[in-house]
Amino acid sequence: MKVTISRKAHFNAAHRLYRKDWTFEKNDAVFGKCNNPNFHGHNYDLIVSVTGPIDPETGYVMDVKFLSDLIKAEVEDKFDHKNLNLDVPEFQDLNPTAENIAVVIWNKIRNKIDSKFDLEVVLYETPRNFVTYKGE
Repeated sequence: MKVTISRKAHFNAAHRLYRKDWTFEKNDAVFGKCNNPNFHGHNYDLIVSVTGPIDPETGYVMDVKFLSDLIKAEVEDKFDHKNLNLDVPEFQDLNPTAENIAVVIWNKIRNKIDSKFDLEVVLYETPRNFVTYKGE
């Protein structure tokens, strides 16, 4: 039997969507107002879900406090109130789209939890625009 636990988190961050190897005009055509050279921000909502067996001793899949502390250390402390393009090393050469941000977050958390657990990251860039990544 497998059960999924989830933890919701939040961070605010600025970014600019563009490719360094494209002209401003091409970036503007593809990314529109998200290509603003002065950046723009989002209030991101994050849901991290871990699926696995229930530990018969504790009754937990995983201690939610551990998951909460992990999200704080790996995501909130590193992304909140940051410019993703300038302040977060993972985006030095990676366009900080919602898709890429979700994959980066998934990798950061995946490296810190036992491989017996399945991991899913859902990142809301706006209340209506969100991405899901499961490591596939």
